[in-house]
Amino acid sequence: MYFTGIIIAAITFFTIGIWHPIVIKTEYYWGTRPWLLYLLVGVCCLIVALFIEDVYLSSFLGVFGASALWGIGELFAQRKRVEKGWFPENPKRKKNK
Repeated sequence: MYFTGIIIAAITFFTIGIWHPIVIKTEYYWGTRPWLLYLLVGVCCLIVALFIEDVYLSSFLGVFGASALWGIGELFAQRKRVEKGWFPENPKRKKNK
């Protein structure tokens, strides 16, 4: 049996799962300002993934990079969820609008 697909699926599942709290905490503490950092991390991971021969590490970097890029949109969506009252607003941080 070949477990490569199952292992990559697990890597994808856990990587995406890691990004959900990262986005929520990022918006809570810093607002949407770190979107540029997300872009840099995402693009760098995707570029490095192109040069990694190991399928598991390359898959992880590709999924991590794509999740970072997806996280940019989620940062702004999270801000809207906070404005709607679905998530708590950080009272110590000035509004980033």
